[in-house]
Amino acid sequence: MVQSVELTLDPSAEAAVVAQWDRLAAAGLTKPHGHHVPHITLYAADAIPVSAEPLLREIVRELDLTVRIGALMIFGPRHGRCILVRHVPASAELLELQQRVATACEADSAGQFGRGRWSPHVTLARGVAAEQLGAAARTLGRSAKDVVSRIRQCRRWDGNRRTAWWLTNPE
Repeated sequence: MVQSVELTLDPSAEAAVVAQWDRLAAAGLTKPHGHHVPHITLYAADAIPVSAEPLLREIVRELDLTVRIGALMIFGPRHGRCILVRHVPASAELLELQQRVATACEADSAGQFGRGRWSPHVTLARGVAAEQLGAAARTLGRSAKDVVSRIRQCRRWDGNRRTAWWLTNPE
């Protein structure tokens, strides 16, 4: 999936997640994050219809959500590898926003972004070997406490071109 619609975190929450990425990288459990930005993916696919762009801008025009970045979670394992994430408990407002975005992007209702199928999260590390999960949890330790973020920014990511643009007005 190379096209996505992403909510970006406020500066304080972003710094907390980046610090966790750095701890995992320093422990050799993941690669350094480079230019990656902490986010919550509302929708991702191989393509997003061109007709969705103006709809997306309207959907997020007055974006102002507060989310809690909570417990560590694991997706997988798949082929012996896992994705380590922080769970984002879904409020009614967040679920409604995600569904509006998925509808605008013509999401498959039976896919992972269909109603009741989406798992809001912030990714900490991809490709973590299942046997390294305990070490990852110990490495994060107390830094994995809950973080609150006020979300006012949404962007589109084009993974083919490795470019992003704001759907909201950047602050």
